[in-house]
Amino acid sequence: MTEIIIYTQHECPPCTFIKNYLSEHNISYIEKNINQNSQYKHEMMDYDAFATPFILLDNEPMYQIDMDKINNTLSLNS
Repeated sequence: MTEIIIYTQHECPPCTFIKNYLSEHNISYIEKNINQNSQYKHEMMDYDAFATPFILLDNEPMYQIDMDKINNTLSLNS
């Protein structure tokens, strides 16, 4: 099973989009909201990521939403 971790923050439309997209396809993910836990922000910065959503797809960093990669990795049809 593919592990998905999404670093998010409040009032982030792209964060909401990707969470809704995965939920609509019944794909589970771990959300780490950087506004709720400063450790998550530090984890994200360890990857040189400075914007949300920052996604780890099987520990591979995704610095912007790449729908083709997400769909291919998860075997989804958009």
